[in-house]
Amino acid sequence: MRVLVCDPIEQEGLEALYEDPTMEIVHKYKSTEEEIIAIAPEYDAILVRSATKITKAIIDSATNLKVIGRAGVGVDNIDLDAATLKGIVVVNAPDGNTIAATEHTIGMMLALARNIPQAYFKLQEKVWDRKAFTGVELRNKTLGVVGLGKIGRQVAQRAKAFQMNVVGYDPYVNKERSVELDIEVMDLKELFAASDFITVHLPKTEETMGMINAETIAMMKDGVRILNCARGGIIDEPALYDAIKAGKVKGAAIDVFLKEPAIDNPLLELPEVIATPHLGASTEEAQFSVAKDVAEEVLKVLKGEPVKNAVNIPSISQELINELGPYIGLSETLGKFIAQIMDKPIEKIKINYNGNLAKYDLTTLTNTILKGLLRPVLADSVNYVNAPIVAKNRGIKVEEIKTESLKNYANLITLEVEGSGVVHNLAGTIFSNGEAKLVQLDNYSMDTTPTKHMLIVPHNDKPGMIGHIGNILGKYDVNVAGMQVGRKEIGGVAIMIISIDHSVPTEALEAMCTAEGIFDVRYVCL
Repeated sequence: MRVLVCDPIEQEGLEALYEDPTMEIVHKYKSTEEEIIAIAPEYDAILVRSATKITKAIIDSATNLKVIGRAGVGVDNIDLDAATLKGIVVVNAPDGNTIAATEHTIGMMLALARNIPQAYFKLQEKVWDRKAFTGVELRNKTLGVVGLGKIGRQVAQRAKAFQMNVVGYDPYVNKERSVELDIEVMDLKELFAASDFITVHLPKTEETMGMINAETIAMMKDGVRILNCARGGIIDEPALYDAIKAGKVKGAAIDVFLKEPAIDNPLLELPEVIATPHLGASTEEAQFSVAKDVAEEVLKVLKGEPVKNAVNIPSISQELINELGPYIGLSETLGKFIAQIMDKPIEKIKINYNGNLAKYDLTTLTNTILKGLLRPVLADSVNYVNAPIVAKNRGIKVEEIKTESLKNYANLITLEVEGSGVVHNLAGTIFSNGEAKLVQLDNYSMDTTPTKHMLIVPHNDKPGMIGHIGNILGKYDVNVAGMQVGRKEIGGVAIMIISIDHSVPTEALEAMCTAEGIFDVRYVCL
């Protein structure tokens, strides 16, 4: 077996690969896409960090490739869809840098509060100026932690040691779990208004990109200090620049940028900004840990053994693949869909399997549903293996029910989620031609093919509504690809499901929400 290492990875951490006599390890750094394409057919495994992009073209050329390993958490530099279509397993190392990122965040917060880098640079210039660098204490300040995953929780725990008041936001942490964590969980607007310091610990997804922007900064306290040691792009950098120049934001500590290297980023011109070059995971211990974790996972894949950090392919026995295979994609779609229409922290999910499916062990489908449910916010930190644990850690109760009898379909998967008194349900199936269909939403019958971009619009069932909504979307250059209405009675409340060609501008959603006869609008991205 041949393993190609495309980025510098701690060699001692790769010990498991080096010690196996069947493995040949080749290091080739800073290779272009064309250079990797030329040699990719020779390798069974490829290991990367964040620098090398494993594109569809590389994956298509890699005729013997079985596994791609990412020494770290985020896999946005790997084309997951292309890998999945070719049956190539992608594994990562989601736990190895938790402490490193946590401690870096705390260090950045202390440096931001006490102006440590600025004072040091003045001393380098032979200037002794104490008054210019008067800081603030962390004690009795409120820290808003946006994202209560592993790193967010660790940051909160350490902040309490500084006697800070800690509040948090996480759409998957309900009241019961917040009590266990001893963190007051609130919605984003409340957190922004309450916090003296705000630190983000979220993955980079369509939902989190630009989450800290001009509009949300306006909700914050005057003099707020903002930290980002998570992912570049979560903060709208021009908006942060303007807010600091205007005095709304007192200062910022940034470890990650939208475009890196960020040596020409305008934020670096501001004395109120302290920055580091993406050092969150850069400790000796973390580099060893992520290398060790990914090496062990890659070795397991090459030997045909089960892995715990498979990002794209669930574990399923060969005898079940023909029966359950078509339902894996449907299961993830159902989970992702219902997560995006639920605007309260999820406390419980009930999964009903009806029909022939009920004869089998459906752990794979349940894990896939949970992965889909959690992934819109948690992204690469949740996978097919750890999804049940992640759900449990967030206080989400999971109930699985199997019933073989069914009238209208050979198989049906129905999800019901509940939180803060709000309940949503969604059902889907696979038709005989292999096409996935959504057949029920909130007890409204339908026959809808899920697409990447969809709008869910509860409205009054009256003449002109379809045209009215179409006109609003047309005004904002949103093209309608398909539409279906589900209703229970003429003239009552109906649900319109609209397939569209691309994402919807915020202004269009607001216009629809305020239109007469429309009760709500939900944009779903699958």
